[in-house]
Amino acid sequence: MKRSARRLLATFACIVVLSGCAISPVGVKRMDPRTVHRTLTANVLTAGKPSIPTLNVLHRRDLFQRFDKDPAGALAALHRVAVAEDDTDAYFALAELAFLHGERKKDRSYSIAAAIYAWSFLFGAQPPDSFDPRLRVATDLYNRGLTAGLEEGNKRGVLLDGRSVALPFGQLQFAFDAKVLDWNGRHLRDFMPVAELEVHGLDNRFRTPGIGAPLAASAAAVSTDQPKDDLLAPRLKIPVTALLRIENVRAQIASGNVTATLELHTDPNETSVNVGGRSIALEKEQTATIAAMLAESPVIKQEIQAFLGAVTRTSATKSGLVALRPHTAGRIPVVFVHGTASSPARWAEMVNVLDNDPRINTRFEPWFFAYDSSSPILYSSYLLRRALQDTVVRLDPTGSDPGLQDMVVIGHSQGGLLTKMTAVSSGTSFWENLTKKSFEEVKMNDKDRALWREIIFVEPLPFVRRVVFVCTPHRGSYLAASDWIRSIITRLVTLPITVTQITADLVTLNPDLASMAALRRVNAVENMTPGNRFVRTLSGLPVTAGVTAHSIIAVQGDGPIEKGDDGVVRYESAHIDGVESEKIVHSSHSTQAVPETIEEVRRILLEHAAAAQP
Repeated sequence: MKRSARRLLATFACIVVLSGCAISPVGVKRMDPRTVHRTLTANVLTAGKPSIPTLNVLHRRDLFQRFDKDPAGALAALHRVAVAEDDTDAYFALAELAFLHGERKKDRSYSIAAAIYAWSFLFGAQPPDSFDPRLRVATDLYNRGLTAGLEEGNKRGVLLDGRSVALPFGQLQFAFDAKVLDWNGRHLRDFMPVAELEVHGLDNRFRTPGIGAPLAASAAAVSTDQPKDDLLAPRLKIPVTALLRIENVRAQIASGNVTATLELHTDPNETSVNVGGRSIALEKEQTATIAAMLAESPVIKQEIQAFLGAVTRTSATKSGLVALRPHTAGRIPVVFVHGTASSPARWAEMVNVLDNDPRINTRFEPWFFAYDSSSPILYSSYLLRRALQDTVVRLDPTGSDPGLQDMVVIGHSQGGLLTKMTAVSSGTSFWENLTKKSFEEVKMNDKDRALWREIIFVEPLPFVRRVVFVCTPHRGSYLAASDWIRSIITRLVTLPITVTQITADLVTLNPDLASMAALRRVNAVENMTPGNRFVRTLSGLPVTAGVTAHSIIAVQGDGPIEKGDDGVVRYESAHIDGVESEKIVHSSHSTQAVPETIEEVRRILLEHAAAAQP
């Protein structure tokens, strides 16, 4: 090689070494699209690290390395930039970085500062475009920052009151009207941040995305004596939303003294809030609230105790109806009636799904009937009818509420038999099962006669317009036919004192009716034994004209439907003529949470809504 060529080569090599550019400093590498997408969309809430837009701000302002070494100093420097330049990008970065720093240091002053910065980004001079991915991140930062900033010590919940809070850049003073804690005769307390809850036992989790910190509030009775006319569940939890409203937010941030109002939105029908002339959706967590309520109730234990008669029963003068929210005029009640050794909790998944469908939620409201499912079915059905009648009269004394006059009742298993008893006319058939003497001939005191008349002479409720039978043993349950099961239950259950007392008084006044003393040992399982006089009589009674009936029948296995069963009730017992529709679901007896069952109930309710008055 010539000397000149060697010199040229050596010069080129020297340039390469000195520049450190053996390969290009900028380039691309093909990767899995999911990995790239996770990188592009990662943020402090999903990945525990700042998002790309925030990193861009840190690099642009030469604060990247400083935030790593001195986060508080970097945040103070970025705060000064945001205020001086009214920089919307900087306010978003401040929201994310303040939340991250507050989380790392467990410093609530930074958490609530993150909420203030996020509010500034969302509702400042130039609100973000709806396609800006930072819009949802900033909303979540506001919601989570507010929750963390208001959280009580040891994560016992969120404390709602007015107070002064130190901020990294000044002071926050906010007012709170404690009157909002008084809600429909109850007092709201124990505010649980549901964003921190993992839900199990429900297949679907519904959340209404929007602005505000979603909370589950306990709606406790004001006094230990629960009002008799209170339809709300005793241990009710309701979804509420906390909102810290800040006017002229950027000017206040610049001043260092921020005043605000802490609002609590408790109306179950309220879906949005006005901020700066814009209607913004309120965030709510419906599913997590239901799960939190049920988690505080030992459901299985209570169901067994109730069936065996080991807990206080609903008396003839108190309603067994409960609701999840106050009645709204025009809304149609859907009354869910549980089955044997069960409880309203068994409808949780169905209500969770249906009540989060706006087409259902805006037209219907769920009610539940709780009862001692070991009691004679005639007596339980009387309690259901009495409860419904009393509630309708109390809520709508003039009969002017179209929703209360268009009710739907849905019963599972034994609950289906109670449901049918809201829509039949029995005449004297049930009485004739007991004695051949006429009702007027039998001696009774006036109070007992009035009660017996209500229990045993059944007439359809005029406001029940549609009934749904789910796995209902219209001709009895083959499981109840087992002698040993009936024998054990008869020895274990304790019937309501009302039943035993009126029966004892009847026999005392009428010695010739001594055989009726056996009624004190009759229970629901006995009533559902195939061939039992009660179930045989009820199966022969048609649903009254003007009431639309539907059947949902569960059948296990792949054999012929007509020969099938659900493990408790045979198809031939659940099937009745004269219904508007019959849906076969391949499921076990407990079918309330099965998607196919839920979808059939949705279809029925939408059909009912279409036929109802607008």
